[in-house]
Amino acid sequence: MVKMRLRRMGQKKAPFYRIVVSDSRSPRDGRFIEEIGTYDPNTDPSSIKFNEEAAKKWLANGAQPTETVAKLLKAAGIQ
Repeated sequence: MVKMRLRRMGQKKAPFYRIVVSDSRSPRDGRFIEEIGTYDPNTDPSSIKFNEEAAKKWLANGAQPTETVAKLLKAAGIQ
């Protein structure tokens, strides 16, 4: 199954996330198919950036977002 999920980046205790589309069997920070956005919880307010075309394309093709990514998509007005 293809999932839309967060990939952790950044330093220790200062997380920064990339929103990626990957196979559900690959590890969290491992191989991915496409990067479709970023999420930075350290800024106030948190910054969320999506490539809307890519996100809509993957949702239409059956990619399942994780709970957190679903909340971010809703906040960005995509889902």
